[in-house]
Amino acid sequence: MVFVNMNTSRPVSVDIHVLFFAKCRELSQTTRSVFTVPSEIRASDLLDKIVIQFGLTTIRHNLIIAHNESFVENLNDSIFLKDGDELAVIPPLSGG
Repeated sequence: MVFVNMNTSRPVSVDIHVLFFAKCRELSQTTRSVFTVPSEIRASDLLDKIVIQFGLTTIRHNLIIAHNESFVENLNDSIFLKDGDELAVIPPLSGG
């Protein structure tokens, strides 16, 4: 059963695909997961939910996220999600 916000006609919650890379993959012990979240959520709140659920607290303040392959530049912005959207959780990359 899908609950819909009658003011916006948007589902109240959606299932997204969360992808983990590098140190995130190591800490979460998975490469991807389906995660149920509100269809509209502030980016920082979404990141906090993922950090708590997947054990990423030690690197929380170094993470960036990408929604459907577009980097989220301002974590204070709201993200509007649909079922099946992808959210990549990416730690800082290093190299030379």
